[in-house]
Amino acid sequence: MADSPFPQDLIDAQKRLHQARAEYEALCRTLPWSVDPMDGWPGTVHPHTGEVTGGREPSPGYTDEQKTDVARLEELLRELSAEVSTHPHWATVEAGKRMQARMDLKTHPEAVPAVAAAA
Repeated sequence: MADSPFPQDLIDAQKRLHQARAEYEALCRTLPWSVDPMDGWPGTVHPHTGEVTGGREPSPGYTDEQKTDVARLEELLRELSAEVSTHPHWATVEAGKRMQARMDLKTHPEAVPAVAAAA
C-alpha cells in the first residue's frame, strides 16, 4: 500500500510474526499435555450427577522431534518479536500514539497472513 504509515520491512516482519505464532499454536494443539512422561490422575465424581470432571490421561511426553520443533518456533517468535518491537520506525511515532500504532500494525491488511484474513 502506497499510503501505509509503516515501512514495508516492518509490515513483512509483522506478517512473519503472525505466521510463526499460528504455526506454533497449531503445533501446541497436537502435543501431549506434559513435556516429560507423566502419570495421569483420576477425575472427581460429582456426588449427585455422577459426572466425572477433571483428571488427565497419562502423558507420553514430547518426542525429541517435538522438543526441537517447539524450541525452533519459540526462538523464531523471540527473534521476530524483537525485530518488530525494536524497529527504528517506532522512534518516529509520537510517544502517546505508539501503542495505537502498534495495534494498527497487527491488523494492517498487508501484515495479516491470507489464512488469518479468510477466517
